[in-house]
Amino acid sequence: MATYRYVVADVFTDTPLQGNQLAVFTDARGLDDGTMLALAREMNFSESVFVLPAEGDGHARIRIFTPATEVPFAGHPTLGTAFVLAAPLHLGQLELETARGVVPVTLEREGDRIVFGRMEQPLPSFEPYADEAALLAALGVERSELPVEVYDNGIKHVYVVLGSEEAVAGLRPDANRLGDLDAVLGVNCVAGAGTKWKTRMFAPAGGVAEDPATGSAAGPLAFHLARHGRIEFGQEIEISQGVEIRRPSKLYARVDGTPEAAERVEVGGSAVVVARGELKL
Repeated sequence: MATYRYVVADVFTDTPLQGNQLAVFTDARGLDDGTMLALAREMNFSESVFVLPAEGDGHARIRIFTPATEVPFAGHPTLGTAFVLAAPLHLGQLELETARGVVPVTLEREGDRIVFGRMEQPLPSFEPYADEAALLAALGVERSELPVEVYDNGIKHVYVVLGSEEAVAGLRPDANRLGDLDAVLGVNCVAGAGTKWKTRMFAPAGGVAEDPATGSAAGPLAFHLARHGRIEFGQEIEISQGVEIRRPSKLYARVDGTPEAAERVEVGGSAVVVARGELKL
């Protein structure tokens, strides 16, 4: 019987029992793909991470699973894993190998405690979203204030900008219709102004009815807003998420570049370890 240790962290928060839950299996050697997926379903968080020895110049290689599938990159798993692994190593920066390349995470400490991290994310591509009418109908909204576009940095995210935070909070989307749109699509509904934004993310096809905090969507959101003149390139925004599902989260994002291409995407936040355990298989 093999024993696999894991750590549970709440990510994009500094308060236990808030933010986005994450399970990090700190030594996944010996686990095959099917068992990793089964363990992600067992944990039933938005994502679970399986840590493996580095294959290149990174400190470790990570594989990320939702309860439904493996994804090449995701934000809160990368940031949360950096908090978990760097704590005993006393590192100021951790480089994690993902299926979308090496993601550096810079960590800030107060004494021995890590209090904040910033990851440099893969640069997203973007294009118009082809099925806008069906998307808006599934969300129950008439229009988006900005063009409805899909961004891809390892996970595809589409953005619908509404007129007020109250409109975002009041959404009651049709999960079945959203799930039929695209099996790898995160649907992000946002509102705000200046540096303060509110978002909700729905991904029923990926096994996530609503995500408490979506790091992979935060960077492209900043890019989307900058491309369409709602913020300046290089301006950091604060993103609130998860309130409606009682997991309030706070994310920070900034992008450098031009409307044609992002040059650097950075997403930051806090995380706290809340549990440690082991599974016997």
